[in-house]
Amino acid sequence: MQTDSRKKITDWLKKDPTIDRLWEAMELYEDFPFYTLKNLEFTYVIKGNEMFVSRKEKSITKATVGMALYKAKELDGVVTGPKKLGTFGASYLYPVFLYLGIIRQKE
Repeated sequence: MQTDSRKKITDWLKKDPTIDRLWEAMELYEDFPFYTLKNLEFTYVIKGNEMFVSRKEKSITKATVGMALYKAKELDGVVTGPKKLGTFGASYLYPVFLYLGIIRQKE
């Protein structure tokens, strides 16, 4: 996907961060390299309602991503680390959420 399309979707997502919009944005970043806080590179693919991370055998469901999004909203987008998201796979969701502008680190 082109950079221009990615920017448009992230801007669109920030205006109304719903799980469906987030999931659609995440689909655009399949196979894009992300890094955990421990600097471990990973990619992911979306299949149906599941996110499969290259470093993990179990999938992260869309419902789990939705719970993490809800928690991020509860914290007004300021999330100090993956554990604050409180969901399975948070160490992978955290850098994706940061990149997409769903969350930010404390200023």
